[in-house]
Amino acid sequence: MSGILSRGLFDAPVRRRVFFSFHYQNDIWRVNQVRNSWRFQNEATREAEGFFDASLWESSQRRSAESLKELIRTGMENTSVTAVLVGSDTFQRRWVRYEIARSIIKGNGLIGVQIHLLGDRLGNATTQGPSPFECLGLYRTTDGRVLLAEKNGQSWVAYADYTQGLTLPATWSAPRDNNVVPLSRYAATHCYVRNSGQTNFSSWVSNAAAAVGR
Repeated sequence: MSGILSRGLFDAPVRRRVFFSFHYQNDIWRVNQVRNSWRFQNEATREAEGFFDASLWESSQRRSAESLKELIRTGMENTSVTAVLVGSDTFQRRWVRYEIARSIIKGNGLIGVQIHLLGDRLGNATTQGPSPFECLGLYRTTDGRVLLAEKNGQSWVAYADYTQGLTLPATWSAPRDNNVVPLSRYAATHCYVRNSGQTNFSSWVSNAAAAVGR
């Protein structure tokens, strides 16, 4: 799910495309409010990509987990920032966690945006859920690799959907040992309603890109 920020040939800042990660079943109504508000501020320079067609998602899910991973990898191409739109249960979703993991692998900037106070199709808000950035973290192995970990209940376990070593952005302070550092150390989270997301979302995107040197 993404949009583009672009400018002219001579005074243009870096073009940015944003991948939106969210819990489709629970939050699509809220997510569309964020997407549409951002796009309509400057329709000519902002697109929405990565909002996978439901039938495409379901088809990939029926085939295999690897099909879903490939769908996510393809959807994230040419993006520089990943915005995780956080509702009540987003933190539990396997594929949201994978989208965050792929963002780190790719070097995308990360931001969290709480959307629980936005209304669903009936106008109802929901409860605030934990941040997905508190449920994924980094640690260093004895051989020097930096790996991903995820919360399983109250315990940290090795992240099973990506087990290779990571190259972190130069601006991130890498973990020193096997004590897990939550991703919330590196990624800011804002409330869309309380922090005036309709006005400030573009700035959050720019700051997240700058935080990883993009």
